Amino acid sequence: MRGSRVAALLAGLTAALTLSACGVPPSDVIQAGAPASGMFSPDPEPSAPTVIPLYFLHNGDLAPYSRKVGDPGDIGAVVRLLFRGPTTSEAVTATTELPRLTDTPDVAISGDDTFSIQLPEGVPPLSHLAMRQLACTVAHVTRPFAALSADANQDGATAAPPVHAKRSPGHTSVQVLGDGWTMKQSDDSCPDPLQP
Repeated sequence: MRGSRVAALLAGLTAALTLSACGVPPSDVIQAGAPASGMFSPDPEPSAPTVIPLYFLHNGDLAPYSRKVGDPGDIGAVVRLLFRGPTTSEAVTATTELPRLTDTPDVAISGDDTFSIQLPEGVPPLSHLAMRQLACTVAHVTRPFAALSADANQDGATAAPPVHAKRSPGHTSVQVLGDGWTMKQSDDSCPDPLQP
């Protein structure tokens, strides 16, 4: 029994010497305020969909059709939507001169508000109306004209442009590059997006 007490005492003394040799000075309890709690990160505000006009043809004339988009500044996404053509509900009154593309076009913008669209190989030159569809649509890409109205259809189209819409200011042009051809069109003759 005496041997086990001595062994326990030696073990305790060895542990105390080992801990004191760490160089950590003894201290009292330090008061540091409230106990730590879990990190709280507020949910980011979801971005509200925005309505911009995509220009299709109505009875052969250029006309704006309101479409909701998540990021109106995403030039490529808006151009892809335009090339996909009218939605099912829009197709009742809308047509397009733009061809269906097999690959995604490359889209960029220069400092002088010229949008450059490189089409995939094999796409023939676009018609004048198709160029106007592109120029008028991209004129509104970085400057959306309204918040999403409550009467939006499930396929992304709205019945009519909202009343508080504004025409985007400035001069925009689009340059389309194809296989051995280049075309340029400005937004000078675009219909007002407030027109039904």
